[in-house]
Amino acid sequence: MHRHRELCERAVDPLEIAAGLEAHGVTDRAAARYRHRDVFSLAEELFARVPAVAGEPDTGLRAPERDTGTRAAWSLRALVPGAACIATAGALRLTEGTLGGQGRLAIALTGALVALVGLSLSLRSGPLHAVGGSSWTAHVYGCWLLGHVLYGDALLDQVLSGGPEGSWTVTPAPLLGLALSVAPAAWCAHLFSVRAHRKLIASRALEEFAAGVRPLLFGAVALHLGALAGLLHLAHLGYGGGGPFVGAAALGVLLLLARLLAVHGFPEPATVGLAAACAVEALAPALVLTGRLPGLHFLARPVDALVMAAGTGAVPALACGAAALGLLITAAVVLSRASAHTRAQSDDETRSNG
Repeated sequence: MHRHRELCERAVDPLEIAAGLEAHGVTDRAAARYRHRDVFSLAEELFARVPAVAGEPDTGLRAPERDTGTRAAWSLRALVPGAACIATAGALRLTEGTLGGQGRLAIALTGALVALVGLSLSLRSGPLHAVGGSSWTAHVYGCWLLGHVLYGDALLDQVLSGGPEGSWTVTPAPLLGLALSVAPAAWCAHLFSVRAHRKLIASRALEEFAAGVRPLLFGAVALHLGALAGLLHLAHLGYGGGGPFVGAAALGVLLLLARLLAVHGFPEPATVGLAAACAVEALAPALVLTGRLPGLHFLARPVDALVMAAGTGAVPALACGAAALGLLITAAVVLSRASAHTRAQSDDETRSNG
């Protein structure tokens, strides 16, 4: 009681104390040493025995309020990257054969700038916003992964054929699908956050909450993957096929999981997952180039075997798929803690009050 007095004084219900104790590593086994069956029972006694601080504002857990205007605002911002990419693709199609290379490059750069601004706005507010922001390294890793969608297959193909040399074939369809999926990602993150808050309010034990929130996480990821697969298919139809379809789908799931972890206060594992995917994608052409040195040809064999079996798109699929699986396991553990969602709710209230 003395160790966690400040937490108990500021809490407005036992659930807030239980979440705080959990964040400090207090488990049901630790609660048993104080002759309580679980953390909730211990939190109820602490709440009853420690007097609240007078005049503290009400910051207790409560169901999120419906705010149609706010939802419409961040939904529109999430549509900007996809709309910018569609407009750019249409402009490039219409000006094919009529504009020179510099004019078409200006159109592409303008569209990319608008898409990046829209993506930045989506990450600065709404359900994809992480209080405190993401580290600059995470942004660099994200840019690398998106750039690899455009040029990764062409680079690896050039390296395997003895290059790089000559012109490269760019595959914009997967990037268009990913840009369009920002809006579904925002809604999946919103649905997960809202339903997790409701599950937290209705739960009477931390284990009960953890068992209920994991299906919500898997459902949100599956919903986003389904929407992303449909958008990638439409983008491939619009561009006549081509591009790493599976790798782009795995990248979309990886980016969503990384953002969910950052939003709920776990940016470190998110950054590690993104870095791991970047490392694998960079390692593939590096191994092929190193294998050209005398006596080191064996280093290129794993990449050669993978490409011969499944094509150059297997590299980003393996890199992003393995990283996404690792983040999914991590998210299933850390996002099933009550403290992750009480922290996220207090951050939301701080933003709205500010």
